Amino acid sequence: MAGPRHRGRLAALAAVVLLVHLWLASGFLPARLGEGAADSPPRRLDIRFERILQPSAPPAAPAAPSPPLPRPRRVAAWPEPAASAPALAEPPTAVAQVDQAELPPPREPAPVPLPVTPMPEPAASAPPATAAAPPDAAASAASAGFDWPPSTRLSYRVTGNYRGPVDGQAQVEWLRSGSHYQVMMEISIGPAFAPLVRRKVISDGEITPTGLYPKRYDEETRAVLASPRLLTIFLDGDRVRLPGGIERARPLGVQDSASQFVQLTWLFTTQPQLLQPGQSIDIPLALPRRVETWTYDVLGPEVLWTPAGPVDTVHVKPRREAGTGGDLTAEMWVAPTLQYLPVRILIRQSAETYLDLNIEKLPEQAAERR
Repeated sequence: MAGPRHRGRLAALAAVVLLVHLWLASGFLPARLGEGAADSPPRRLDIRFERILQPSAPPAAPAAPSPPLPRPRRVAAWPEPAASAPALAEPPTAVAQVDQAELPPPREPAPVPLPVTPMPEPAASAPPATAAAPPDAAASAASAGFDWPPSTRLSYRVTGNYRGPVDGQAQVEWLRSGSHYQVMMEISIGPAFAPLVRRKVISDGEITPTGLYPKRYDEETRAVLASPRLLTIFLDGDRVRLPGGIERARPLGVQDSASQFVQLTWLFTTQPQLLQPGQSIDIPLALPRRVETWTYDVLGPEVLWTPAGPVDTVHVKPRREAGTGGDLTAEMWVAPTLQYLPVRILIRQSAETYLDLNIEKLPEQAAERR
C-alpha cells in the first residue's frame, strides 16, 4: 500500500501534468490563432458517412473543353465563263473553303489558376489587381470537368510537444450539399472522453468554378478552468471583416485556415503538375489578425505508413517559418491514391512546439454524392 509520501508525489506529478496542459490551452493554441467575439456558427450539414475510401490510382485531371470549330463556309460553284470572256488558264477547283478570318486564334497553353513561381512586382503605372477581376479561365475550365468528392471524414492521432509530450485526437470533415460546403476541423488534447483542450474551426461557403469561396470562418477554443474563446471572420463580397471590426480588401481566391486544405486538394487533382518537386503555390489567407498571401513549396515524394499500409505521398510545406508574426504553420503530406487528401498534417509554433496529426484509419465517405 502506498504511503502518504508516495501518494503526495503522485498528486504533485498529476498537478504538474495538468498545469502543463492548461498552459498549452492558454498559450499555444488560443494566443497564436487570435481572439475575438463571435455569434453562433453555422449548423453542421446533416451528412452520414457510410463507406470506407479505399486507395486507388489517382484520378485523371479533367481536360479543358476545346472550343467548337466554325462551320465551313459554303461557296457557290464556279460560274461558267461567258462566251465573250477569255478562258481562264487554270480555273479554281470548286471545293468548300473556310475564310481564314473565321478561324479561331491559336490556343495558348492554359495558365495555372494560381501563380506557381514568385511574380515580379508590377510597374508603377500598372493598376493593382482587385477582387472585381474576372475569374481565371484555366481554373474555370479545369473545374468544369472536376467532380467534387462526396462528403469525407478523416480521423487523426495527435502527438506533439509543448514543454513535454502531447497526446490527443483530431477530425477533419469535408461536407457538401449541392454547391454549399463546410470544412470542419476539431483537435482535442487529452483523453477523448474528457479533453483538457479542444479547438473547433468551421469554414462555410460555396463551391464555384474557381474552387472554394469561403463566406465565414468560426473558431472556438475550450480549456479546463478557462472561459471559451470565440472568433469569427466574415468574408462578405469584396471585403474581409476580421475580429475586432478590422476590414481588408478581399483578394481573389482567398481561403481561410480550414478551407485551404480542400482548396489545395482541388488544385492538385485538377492540375497534378503542381505536385512536381520544385513547384510553389501562392494562396491568399484570411487569418484572425491579417490577410496575406502564403507560399507553399512542393518538396518531393515520401512514403508514409497508414492503416492501408505504405502510401506514396508528396510533402507540401509553407515557405514561412513557424512563429513568424505569431502565426502557426501547417505542412502536409497529400496522398494521390487517396484523392489527394492529407494523411499527415504538422502544425508548428516553433521547432520545439508542434502538433503532429497522422491518419489513424482510412477516410470515411458519404454513400452518395450530394
